[in-house]
Amino acid sequence: MLTATDIHKSFGDKQVLNGVDVQIAPGQIACVIGPSGTGKTTLLRALALLDFPDRGKVAVEDDTYNFPLAPDQAIKSPWPRLTAVFQSLFLWPHLTLRENIMLPARNCNSNAEKDIEGLIRLFEMGDFIDNYPNEASLGQRQRVALARALILNPLYILMDEITSALDVEQTARILKKLTHLKERGIGVMLITHHLGFARNAADQVLFMDAGRVVEQGGPDVLKNPQTPRLRQFLSLVEEVR
Repeated sequence: MLTATDIHKSFGDKQVLNGVDVQIAPGQIACVIGPSGTGKTTLLRALALLDFPDRGKVAVEDDTYNFPLAPDQAIKSPWPRLTAVFQSLFLWPHLTLRENIMLPARNCNSNAEKDIEGLIRLFEMGDFIDNYPNEASLGQRQRVALARALILNPLYILMDEITSALDVEQTARILKKLTHLKERGIGVMLITHHLGFARNAADQVLFMDAGRVVEQGGPDVLKNPQTPRLRQFLSLVEEVR
């Protein structure tokens, strides 16, 4: 289980996270929705221990991290059991897409040479896998970034709006692949503005506003919201559509 309890995070005088609780089980997809500037990305970075919370607790399976840390406290990295994929992708431009996938895996997956072939088939990358990033479309690079995370055999994968710059067809292709992660027993937390995917594929939906989880539950919360703020958010999204 991946859990976060009473997570707080500030930047200067700005309180970004204010007592957030999250729980993600293996083989579960959790979709985080909400307006911009509500702390969604900050929460993802806190869960990945890329930006330590000011206060609270993060637990990845049997490893628990209590914050604030003591000044001289060492911390065990949750990687590769927990990994993250961001919008910017961070592909090395001087390496082929295949090499981008393989490089992080060499020290933690003895079966990487075999596993990459399965990922190439899963993400339909055979036609471009040996190209360089500047020779690939954004949608192709998105698939490579996902494959690079998956070849580490994580228990949990966190994704930050990974389809935000893609067209409808590319978005549908990527989101469809996420159901394969659930079938493999991987816990997924996905920040997304695609409410249709959240309704159809999520096991858990978390609606964030002003640094808090205002409402959470199964995908039914999108059909029958219990809080005025979520009802307002959904009505505005529907108006835009």
